[in-house]
Amino acid sequence: MMSGKYTSIDNQKVSGSVPVSRSSTAIALRRFSISDSNLQTFPPSDAKGKISGGSGPPRDADDTFSKSTVGSDDSQPSGWFGWFSVASYKPYFDVDTSDVLERIKDSLFPFRGSFNEKTSSNPDLYGPFWICTTLIFVAASIGTFVTYVAHKLKKEQWNYDINLVTWSAGLFYGYVTIVPLGLYVILKYFSAPSGLIQLLCLYGYSLFVFIPALCLSIVPLDIFRWVVAGVAGLMSATFVALNLRAHIKSAGERWFLIVAAIFLLQLALAVVLKIYLFTVSV
Repeated sequence: MMSGKYTSIDNQKVSGSVPVSRSSTAIALRRFSISDSNLQTFPPSDAKGKISGGSGPPRDADDTFSKSTVGSDDSQPSGWFGWFSVASYKPYFDVDTSDVLERIKDSLFPFRGSFNEKTSSNPDLYGPFWICTTLIFVAASIGTFVTYVAHKLKKEQWNYDINLVTWSAGLFYGYVTIVPLGLYVILKYFSAPSGLIQLLCLYGYSLFVFIPALCLSIVPLDIFRWVVAGVAGLMSATFVALNLRAHIKSAGERWFLIVAAIFLLQLALAVVLKIYLFTVSV
């Protein structure tokens, strides 16, 4: 039967065909209409560029890697375990090159006495670590070169002394660690506590002046080496003493003795460097 352009087959029996019941056709059409009514425009208008749905990615997928999770390396342990965690020291190595250069410049002008004030909010261990490491390298290389030249001038056999490296490492790393730690305990005893990291930072930068002093020790004049070591020692001792004086005054009447001991101890370091590093014996 033809109706317009469509052909409808009612209950006609056609050879080779399977009769279709009206109930199954109605159920199929009903399912199609239900699924068609549930269709939505993709993506939805309120998605704002993100896929929504319970099984999709998190809504803050772009920030997933910028947030620390429980048990990650960024989580810092509390209590005494924090001293043995690398993450605890990470903030003290987060410093710009401009900040390090500015602090080195302050150490070369010891009479300002403003180093502690400038670094009180952000003391670092990056500068002190590399200053000590550079001192070890310079002391070993300059000392080796000077002794080599001295032996060659006298036409004597020269042997490399590995103890110069180990001795320099023990001296500089030990001094910049033990002395601030001891001063930290003393100031705490006299009720004038200071931050340990602040003291480590101060003493570390106070050693920078010995780097050019060691380079000048290549001049083969003993009196010149004494002058260089003395000037470097005075600058370093003045830098530490003046920066700690204002803080140590709160310790009472004995503040002068503490500052004097700090000054003399820094001078003693310069004397030790002159005797063992600035002196060449063949």
